[in-house]
Amino acid sequence: MKNKNNKMAFIIIGIILAVVIVGAIIYYAFQETRKYVIASENKYNMAFFELVDYVQNVETYLAKALISTTPEHGAETLTNVWREASVAQSCLSQLPINSHELENTSRFLNQVSDYSYSLSRKNISGQGLSQEDLKNIKELHTYSLELENTLNQLSTDLNNGRIKWGELKDEGTKAFATQVSSITKDSFSNLEENFHEYSGLIYDGAFSEHITSSEKKGLTGEDIDEEKAKEIVKTFYGEEKIKNIDSNGFSENAEIPSFDFNVKMKENDNTATISISKKGGHVIFANYNKTVSTEIISQEKANEIAKDFLDKHGYTNMKETYYLKQNGIVTINYAYTQNNTNNQQVTIYPDLIKVKVALDDGSVLGIETSGYLNSHTTREISTDIISKEKAKDVLNKDLQIESENLAIIPTKWNTEVLCWEFKGKVEDNEFLVYINAKTGKEEDILIIVNTPDGTLTH
Repeated sequence: MKNKNNKMAFIIIGIILAVVIVGAIIYYAFQETRKYVIASENKYNMAFFELVDYVQNVETYLAKALISTTPEHGAETLTNVWREASVAQSCLSQLPINSHELENTSRFLNQVSDYSYSLSRKNISGQGLSQEDLKNIKELHTYSLELENTLNQLSTDLNNGRIKWGELKDEGTKAFATQVSSITKDSFSNLEENFHEYSGLIYDGAFSEHITSSEKKGLTGEDIDEEKAKEIVKTFYGEEKIKNIDSNGFSENAEIPSFDFNVKMKENDNTATISISKKGGHVIFANYNKTVSTEIISQEKANEIAKDFLDKHGYTNMKETYYLKQNGIVTINYAYTQNNTNNQQVTIYPDLIKVKVALDDGSVLGIETSGYLNSHTTREISTDIISKEKAKDVLNKDLQIESENLAIIPTKWNTEVLCWEFKGKVEDNEFLVYINAKTGKEEDILIIVNTPDGTLTH
């Protein structure tokens, strides 16, 4: 009887061990599958949101190509379209949707890429674009807007969890075909002929990517130590408002070497971060963390407050350019202005400062001065330039001009160029066009984006 009980106990133990082992195997397999699913979801998310960015870039560059009037700038813009469309197509191929479901989308990106490349080569050869070319670009731009709208809707659905990648794999046809169906094979029949003809052959405000140089023209004054930097912090915020200051050390390898601090305020224990340059003791960056629940101050009043703040801190002759409102805080971009010998005001975009203002009580919450510190100096601005009227001759004839000014803008070669700046509209798109004031060459085109939260450029 005892042996029988022992045998039964061994059987029960064996069954329990088997259940535990099988359960462990199932749990392990579940965890591994879950890891795989999460990794796949992350991979698909990254590919999708990169696709959205690149399609937006395609739309932007196509819009610029529509009003570009010089072969040099047109070639550069169309080369960007070619590059951005090619990368977008690569991102599209990584999504878990059968290729036939995205045939029109893939075909569109491929056609945009090839056609833009052929037109860029045509521009480089000095031929310029025909009216038929511009008509085709306009058609492509219309399609790119449709595709962008479709992707933005999908992006919203994915972010809100209304659709998962597994569901998208099953319902890809419904999700994409609704709006992209207008991009049919027939839409490209005329373009394909052009491909054969030329078969041999991609906020902040304007110029917010500042010129950086080793010279740091606006970085004036003698070197200071950490104690002096701390005194500057007290003066900047007001010593009576500060509870304590903690040092984050010296950032020797930063673009502008600086002493960095965390500041705790007496009011609600709010915190701030601030960086003071070793050379000259300039405030490079300051940000005060504060929750703003109501908006009482108007944009115009915020601009007055920020201008007064800049004046008091020695930043004079600053002009508001663009702004963005978020969570009850407005960030305003200011560019330095200087008159030439003919007393014409010139906006100098490299000398850029950003100021953050709270819209509940008008307090200044932050400032960023790296563009100004990198570039600011008194310029010798030439008056030997082409007339405004001659510069207008270079513009696209459809551009309805709203304003015209002189401006110095940075170039990708870390230089500066004096331009005539024309703000205007073509149909529903608003542009800034920069014509070299010396040569009459089209230097740059920016698209102005007006949103309920502010005015931006890209």
